Amino acid sequence: MRYLYALASLFVCLSATSCREELPQINAPDKYPKGNLSQEFDAFWNGMNNNYLFWDVDPTDWDGVYRTYKPLFAQLSSDEKDVEQAYAYYREMTARFVDSHYVLIPSDRTMASIVPAASRVRKRPDFHLPIPNAHYSGPVLRSYLNQNSVVGLSPDSSAVLIAGKIKNTNILYFRIPSFSLKEWYTARTGTAKAVIQYVFDELQQPDLRGIILDVRGNGGGQVVDLNFLVGRLTDKSYVYGANRMKSGMGRLDYLPWVEAAVYPPAGAKSFTKPVVVLADMHSVSMSEATVMAVKALPGGNGRIVGERTWGAMAPIADNNVFNGGGFPLTTLFREVYMSSGMFRYKDGTMYEGVGFPPDVEANYDGQALQIGKDTQLEKAIDAVR
Repeated sequence: MRYLYALASLFVCLSATSCREELPQINAPDKYPKGNLSQEFDAFWNGMNNNYLFWDVDPTDWDGVYRTYKPLFAQLSSDEKDVEQAYAYYREMTARFVDSHYVLIPSDRTMASIVPAASRVRKRPDFHLPIPNAHYSGPVLRSYLNQNSVVGLSPDSSAVLIAGKIKNTNILYFRIPSFSLKEWYTARTGTAKAVIQYVFDELQQPDLRGIILDVRGNGGGQVVDLNFLVGRLTDKSYVYGANRMKSGMGRLDYLPWVEAAVYPPAGAKSFTKPVVVLADMHSVSMSEATVMAVKALPGGNGRIVGERTWGAMAPIADNNVFNGGGFPLTTLFREVYMSSGMFRYKDGTMYEGVGFPPDVEANYDGQALQIGKDTQLEKAIDAVR
């Protein structure tokens, strides 16, 4: 489960070379011996000690983890029972991690990845599974959109984009299954461009009543889409938050917070009508950046409808660029995947591990969905009206 939210264009360092020349080298986790479970624990613990970004807010006592688990790992061999025990230890150690991009990826592909945020979301009292993609190309398209709606496929046919007007209104609806919009728009294959172009053209219509961006179940994607899509809703750049990276190998070696902004493409005009993002607990990473960027629109015309989001707002970048982020392992696990920085909203609040709250709460209604009724979408429509 990989959610790419690489805000590289917003970072202080403009290139991997210049950044690494100015900052001290980290104690690379892949340099530690990892021939057995005990050695891998040392590599893991030191890698997390150096690379994890959230030690100033994370509730985990990392020194206490070493004191508790180092002797336990020292007693393990490589037999199947001990491997299972080691896996259980890692689940315990990582259970309270704030970083909601965090994934421990096993070397054995038959084993499940350890994803603390997924366990946290499953404990929510309002937890539900993601809405099936067929809902959007079925009931939403048939029951809520006009007949002249536009449907397109990504180049690899894995994602379906849908755009159209809500019936009996001039409200534009845009279903975004993943954030690769700019890539799909410029691709030579696939039919996604027609959908995206339709949306861009409709945004220029003076009689448009508003727009609904549906990112329910959207696991994230490419940061360039922020300017590519949200940037078209404004004629001037604006700040929606800030990023912070690490300066060295110390747990609390942080660089200053740096503003994160939305920049309009050439020719963009300010869109003053209501902009509603429909999100749920399975809206992750770049989806959450879109939520926050729309909420921060300078005209105050952005609203969030649905559920509190997943809670993975931090940026992801290559670990060769910054003093933080994921690193490789080789024994029980092959990779630690995690954030390369921290992100906070423009009001100073950090929603990592918590999720961004909606302005208008719209709870999941599974029974209604079974008969083709989308109560969350209906609340989004009301929010535009």
